[in-house]
Amino acid sequence: MGKPAKKKVSSKSVPPTKRKPGKIKNKVYERELRKLQIELVKLQQWIKHKGLKVVVLFEGRDAAGKGGVINRIIEPLNPRFCRVEALGTPTEREKTQWYFQRYVPRLPAAGEMVLFDRSWYNRAGVEHVMGFCTDEEYEEFFRSCPEFERMLVRSGIILVKYWFSVSDDEQERRFQARIKDPTKRWKLSPMDLESRKRWVAYSRAKDKMFAHTDIKQAPWYVVDADVKKHARLNCIHHLLSQIPYKDLTPEPIKLPPREQSEKYVRPPITDQTWVPAVYGPNSK
Repeated sequence: MGKPAKKKVSSKSVPPTKRKPGKIKNKVYERELRKLQIELVKLQQWIKHKGLKVVVLFEGRDAAGKGGVINRIIEPLNPRFCRVEALGTPTEREKTQWYFQRYVPRLPAAGEMVLFDRSWYNRAGVEHVMGFCTDEEYEEFFRSCPEFERMLVRSGIILVKYWFSVSDDEQERRFQARIKDPTKRWKLSPMDLESRKRWVAYSRAKDKMFAHTDIKQAPWYVVDADVKKHARLNCIHHLLSQIPYKDLTPEPIKLPPREQSEKYVRPPITDQTWVPAVYGPNSK
Protein backbone atom coordinates (compact mmCIF):
# COMPACT_ATOMS: atom_id res chain seq x y z
CA MET A 1 0.00 0.00 0.00
CA GLY A 2 1.46 3.36 -1.01
CA LYS A 3 2.04 6.31 1.26
CA PRO A 4 -1.00 8.54 1.86
CA ALA A 5 -1.04 11.70 -0.23
CA LYS A 6 0.19 14.78 1.56
CA LYS A 7 -2.48 17.32 2.30
CA LYS A 8 -1.98 20.52 0.35
CA VAL A 9 -1.65 23.57 2.54
CA SER A 10 -2.10 27.06 1.18
CA SER A 11 1.07 29.11 1.55
CA LYS A 12 -1.14 32.00 2.62
CA SER A 13 -2.23 30.09 5.72
CA VAL A 14 1.30 29.31 6.88
CA PRO A 15 2.98 32.37 8.38
CA PRO A 16 6.79 32.54 8.45
CA THR A 17 8.37 31.52 11.71
CA LYS A 18 8.73 34.25 14.29
CA ARG A 19 11.96 32.76 15.60
CA LYS A 20 14.56 35.34 14.71
CA PRO A 21 16.86 33.68 12.17
CA GLY A 22 20.51 34.40 11.65
CA LYS A 23 20.94 37.70 9.89
CA ILE A 24 22.12 37.72 6.32
CA LYS A 25 25.77 38.70 5.96
CA ASN A 26 26.36 42.30 4.91
CA LYS A 27 28.30 41.28 1.81
CA VAL A 28 25.51 38.98 0.66
CA TYR A 29 22.88 41.60 1.49
CA GLU A 30 24.63 44.29 -0.54
CA ARG A 31 25.08 41.93 -3.47
CA GLU A 32 21.44 40.84 -3.49
CA LEU A 33 20.16 44.39 -2.99
CA ARG A 34 22.24 45.51 -5.97
CA LYS A 35 20.67 42.81 -8.14
CA LEU A 36 17.16 43.74 -7.04
CA GLN A 37 17.74 47.45 -7.59
CA ILE A 38 18.90 46.77 -11.14
CA GLU A 39 15.64 44.91 -11.69
CA LEU A 40 13.72 47.85 -10.22
CA VAL A 41 15.26 50.10 -12.87
CA LYS A 42 14.13 47.64 -15.55
CA LEU A 43 10.66 47.60 -14.01
CA GLN A 44 10.48 51.39 -14.02
CA GLN A 45 11.46 51.49 -17.70
CA TRP A 46 8.70 49.00 -18.43
CA ILE A 47 6.13 50.99 -16.45
CA LYS A 48 7.09 54.11 -18.38
CA HIS A 49 7.13 52.29 -21.73
CA LYS A 50 3.72 50.66 -21.25
CA GLY A 51 2.10 53.63 -19.51
CA LEU A 52 1.25 51.60 -16.41
CA LYS A 53 -0.06 53.16 -13.21
CA VAL A 54 1.27 51.54 -10.05
CA VAL A 55 0.34 52.24 -6.42
CA VAL A 56 2.15 50.51 -3.56
CA LEU A 57 0.91 50.92 0.02
CA PHE A 58 3.23 50.43 3.01
CA GLU A 59 1.47 49.92 6.33
CA GLY A 60 2.49 48.50 9.68
CA ARG A 61 3.35 49.35 13.24
CA ASP A 62 5.71 52.16 14.16
CA ALA A 63 9.38 51.21 13.70
CA ALA A 64 8.42 48.22 11.53
CA GLY A 65 10.92 49.26 8.84
CA LYS A 66 8.61 50.64 6.15
CA GLY A 67 10.79 53.68 5.53
CA GLY A 68 13.92 51.60 5.05
CA VAL A 69 12.26 49.51 2.34
CA ILE A 70 10.87 52.58 0.60
CA ASN A 71 14.29 54.22 0.60
CA ARG A 72 15.91 51.17 -1.00
CA ILE A 73 13.23 51.07 -3.69
CA ILE A 74 13.48 54.71 -4.72
CA GLU A 75 17.28 54.92 -4.41
CA PRO A 76 18.06 53.79 -8.00
CA LEU A 77 14.89 55.13 -9.63
CA ASN A 78 14.11 58.30 -11.54
CA PRO A 79 12.14 60.58 -9.17
CA ARG A 80 10.21 61.96 -12.13
CA PHE A 81 8.43 58.64 -12.50
CA CYS A 82 8.57 57.21 -8.98
CA ARG A 83 7.62 59.30 -5.96
CA VAL A 84 6.77 58.83 -2.31
CA GLU A 85 3.60 60.22 -0.73
CA ALA A 86 3.55 60.60 3.05
CA LEU A 87 0.58 62.76 3.96
CA GLY A 88 0.56 64.63 7.23
CA THR A 89 -2.32 65.54 9.49
CA PRO A 90 -5.36 66.67 7.45
CA THR A 91 -6.20 70.35 7.50
CA GLU A 92 -9.50 71.63 8.88
CA ARG A 93 -10.78 71.91 5.31
CA GLU A 94 -9.66 68.39 4.42
CA LYS A 95 -11.45 67.03 7.46
CA THR A 96 -14.74 68.15 5.90
CA GLN A 97 -14.03 66.42 2.56
CA TRP A 98 -14.89 62.92 1.45
CA TYR A 99 -12.30 60.83 3.28
CA PHE A 100 -10.51 59.51 0.17
CA GLN A 101 -10.55 62.89 -1.57
CA ARG A 102 -7.10 64.09 -0.52
CA TYR A 103 -5.50 60.84 -1.67
CA VAL A 104 -6.97 60.89 -5.18
CA PRO A 105 -4.82 63.80 -6.54
CA ARG A 106 -1.71 61.88 -5.47
CA LEU A 107 -2.52 58.81 -7.54
CA PRO A 108 -0.21 58.12 -10.51
CA ALA A 109 -0.61 59.15 -14.11
CA ALA A 110 0.44 56.83 -16.93
CA GLY A 111 4.05 55.71 -16.60
CA GLU A 112 4.31 56.47 -12.88
CA MET A 113 4.69 54.51 -9.66
CA VAL A 114 3.62 56.02 -6.34
CA LEU A 115 4.67 54.62 -2.97
CA PHE A 116 2.41 55.57 -0.06
CA ASP A 117 4.24 55.68 3.27
CA ARG A 118 1.01 55.07 5.14
CA SER A 119 -2.19 55.71 3.28
CA TRP A 120 -5.95 55.86 3.57
CA TYR A 121 -5.61 53.02 6.08
CA ASN A 122 -4.82 55.64 8.73
CA ARG A 123 -8.53 55.61 9.45
CA ALA A 124 -8.51 51.88 10.18
CA GLY A 125 -5.53 52.23 12.49
CA VAL A 126 -4.30 55.36 14.22
CA GLU A 127 -7.47 57.43 13.72
CA HIS A 128 -9.65 54.75 15.25
CA VAL A 129 -7.32 53.73 18.10
CA MET A 130 -6.53 57.33 19.07
CA GLY A 131 -10.13 58.50 18.76
CA PHE A 132 -9.55 60.89 15.84
CA CYS A 133 -12.63 59.67 14.00
CA THR A 134 -16.13 58.73 15.09
CA ASP A 135 -17.41 55.16 15.23
CA GLU A 136 -19.69 55.97 12.29
CA GLU A 137 -16.73 57.20 10.19
CA TYR A 138 -14.76 54.12 11.17
CA GLU A 139 -17.50 51.70 10.08
CA GLU A 140 -18.16 53.68 6.90
CA PHE A 141 -14.49 53.27 6.00
CA PHE A 142 -14.88 49.49 5.92
CA ARG A 143 -17.91 49.81 3.68
CA SER A 144 -16.23 52.28 1.32
CA CYS A 145 -12.61 51.14 1.20
CA PRO A 146 -13.10 47.83 -0.64
CA GLU A 147 -15.27 49.56 -3.24
CA PHE A 148 -12.76 52.41 -3.58
CA GLU A 149 -9.94 49.96 -4.20
CA ARG A 150 -11.96 47.89 -6.63
CA MET A 151 -12.68 51.10 -8.52
CA LEU A 152 -8.96 51.91 -8.66
CA VAL A 153 -8.18 48.45 -10.02
CA ARG A 154 -10.97 48.66 -12.61
CA SER A 155 -9.56 51.99 -13.76
CA GLY A 156 -6.28 50.25 -14.62
CA ILE A 157 -4.24 51.00 -11.50
CA ILE A 158 -2.02 48.19 -10.23
CA LEU A 159 -2.51 48.23 -6.45
CA VAL A 160 -0.11 46.37 -4.15
CA LYS A 161 -0.59 46.47 -0.35
CA TYR A 162 2.09 45.54 2.20
CA TRP A 163 1.74 45.12 5.95
CA PHE A 164 5.02 45.03 7.89
CA SER A 165 4.74 42.70 10.85
CA VAL A 166 7.15 43.26 13.75
CA SER A 167 7.13 41.57 17.15
CA ASP A 168 6.62 43.59 20.31
CA ASP A 169 10.13 42.72 21.53
CA GLU A 170 11.75 43.92 18.30
CA GLN A 171 9.67 47.10 18.21
CA GLU A 172 10.75 47.84 21.79
CA ARG A 173 14.40 47.33 20.83
CA ARG A 174 14.06 49.74 17.92
CA PHE A 175 12.32 52.33 20.07
CA GLN A 176 15.18 52.18 22.57
CA ALA A 177 17.73 52.50 19.75
CA ARG A 178 15.97 55.62 18.47
CA ILE A 179 16.00 57.19 21.92
CA LYS A 180 19.77 56.67 22.20
CA ASP A 181 20.61 57.86 18.67
CA PRO A 182 20.23 61.67 18.25
CA THR A 183 19.95 61.26 14.46
CA LYS A 184 16.90 59.00 14.87
CA ARG A 185 15.21 60.55 17.89
CA TRP A 186 13.03 62.73 15.66
CA LYS A 187 11.33 59.53 14.44
CA LEU A 188 9.68 59.07 17.83
CA SER A 189 6.67 61.34 17.81
CA PRO A 190 4.24 61.68 20.73
CA MET A 191 1.87 59.54 18.64
CA ASP A 192 4.47 56.76 18.46
CA LEU A 193 4.94 56.80 22.20
CA GLU A 194 1.20 56.69 22.78
CA SER A 195 0.81 53.78 20.35
CA ARG A 196 3.33 51.82 22.41
CA LYS A 197 0.85 51.84 25.27
CA ARG A 198 -1.96 50.64 23.01
CA TRP A 199 -0.39 47.53 21.51
CA VAL A 200 -3.47 45.34 21.96
CA ALA A 201 -5.82 47.98 20.56
CA TYR A 202 -3.68 48.31 17.45
CA SER A 203 -3.57 44.52 17.09
CA ARG A 204 -7.35 44.32 17.19
CA ALA A 205 -7.66 47.18 14.70
CA LYS A 206 -5.25 45.43 12.32
CA ASP A 207 -7.21 42.17 12.55
CA LYS A 208 -10.47 43.92 11.73
CA MET A 209 -8.82 45.84 8.90
CA PHE A 210 -7.63 42.61 7.31
CA ALA A 211 -11.03 40.98 7.74
CA HIS A 212 -12.73 43.77 5.76
CA THR A 213 -10.10 44.85 3.21
CA ASP A 214 -8.13 41.71 2.29
CA ILE A 215 -10.02 41.48 -0.99
CA LYS A 216 -9.32 39.41 -4.09
CA GLN A 217 -8.69 42.46 -6.28
CA ALA A 218 -6.22 43.98 -3.77
CA PRO A 219 -5.02 41.46 -1.18
CA TRP A 220 -2.75 42.23 1.75
CA TYR A 221 0.80 40.88 1.64
CA VAL A 222 2.44 40.48 5.05
CA VAL A 223 6.19 41.10 5.36
CA ASP A 224 8.04 39.52 8.29
CA ALA A 225 9.96 42.62 9.41
CA ASP A 226 11.81 41.46 12.52
CA VAL A 227 15.07 41.51 10.53
CA LYS A 228 15.24 44.72 8.48
CA LYS A 229 17.60 43.46 5.78
CA HIS A 230 15.53 40.33 5.20
CA ALA A 231 12.36 42.44 5.01
CA ARG A 232 13.90 44.78 2.45
CA LEU A 233 15.06 42.01 0.14
CA ASN A 234 11.88 39.96 0.48
CA CYS A 235 9.57 42.91 -0.12
CA ILE A 236 11.44 44.19 -3.18
CA HIS A 237 11.67 40.67 -4.61
CA HIS A 238 7.92 40.22 -4.14
CA LEU A 239 7.09 43.61 -5.65
CA LEU A 240 9.07 42.72 -8.77
CA SER A 241 7.04 39.51 -9.08
CA GLN A 242 3.72 41.40 -9.06
CA ILE A 243 4.26 43.21 -12.35
CA PRO A 244 5.42 41.20 -15.38
CA TYR A 245 8.05 43.24 -17.20
CA LYS A 246 10.64 42.96 -19.92
CA ASP A 247 14.21 44.20 -19.99
CA LEU A 248 14.31 47.39 -22.03
CA THR A 249 17.86 48.31 -21.04
CA PRO A 250 19.40 50.26 -23.97
CA GLU A 251 22.68 49.29 -25.52
CA PRO A 252 25.83 50.74 -23.91
CA ILE A 253 26.23 54.41 -24.78
CA LYS A 254 29.35 55.65 -26.52
CA LEU A 255 30.26 59.15 -25.41
CA PRO A 256 31.03 61.63 -28.20
CA PRO A 257 34.41 63.42 -28.08
CA ARG A 258 34.47 66.54 -25.96
CA GLU A 259 34.62 69.83 -27.86
CA GLN A 260 38.03 71.45 -27.87
CA SER A 261 38.73 75.14 -28.41
CA GLU A 262 42.06 76.93 -28.17
CA LYS A 263 40.31 80.32 -28.19
CA TYR A 264 38.39 79.71 -24.98
CA VAL A 265 40.25 80.83 -21.85
CA ARG A 266 38.78 80.06 -18.47
CA PRO A 267 38.74 82.74 -15.79
CA PRO A 268 41.09 82.14 -12.85
CA ILE A 269 39.68 79.81 -10.21
CA THR A 270 40.58 82.36 -7.53
CA ASP A 271 37.66 84.49 -8.79
CA GLN A 272 35.23 81.82 -7.57
CA THR A 273 33.94 81.25 -4.05
CA TRP A 274 34.84 77.73 -2.96
CA VAL A 275 33.39 75.61 -0.19
CA PRO A 276 36.03 75.22 2.56
CA ALA A 277 37.85 71.90 2.26
CA VAL A 278 37.18 70.68 5.78
CA TYR A 279 37.41 67.12 4.47
CA GLY A 280 39.67 65.86 1.71
CA PRO A 281 43.32 65.28 0.90
CA ASN A 282 44.41 68.75 2.09
CA SER A 283 42.30 68.90 5.22
CA LYS A 284 43.77 68.71 8.69
